[in-house]
Amino acid sequence: MKTPSELRYTEDHEWLRPDGRSARIGITDFAQDQLGDVVFVELPEVGREVKKGEAFGVVESVKSVSDVFAPISGKVLAVNHDLVDKPELVNQDPYGQGWIVEIEFGDEAEVQSLLDAQAYGALQEGGH
Repeated sequence: MKTPSELRYTEDHEWLRPDGRSARIGITDFAQDQLGDVVFVELPEVGREVKKGEAFGVVESVKSVSDVFAPISGKVLAVNHDLVDKPELVNQDPYGQGWIVEIEFGDEAEVQSLLDAQAYGALQEGGH
């Protein structure tokens, strides 16, 4: 399983790539592997305000349906429309073309409170 060191992670298996005051968000390699083949991704509306810990989307696979939770609070700036026609990008490239949303955030402390790659790796090894 890949766990890029430059990203931040949640215990719910989302990743976050900060860039200034915004961040791209998706689900981790571990999460997509557990889900199996992704067949549908429900995206939030651009402009929607989300709160940390709130479900903002859904990833549906051949095995299950899972909520995607906001790792930080903020406003949805962009969604990955490619996932509408190609939800399998979540499986093929979870940290690249399989990103789900971009959120503008105001609280840097929320980003810093997320797990680093080492802590997330330890969480995976613990079987969560």
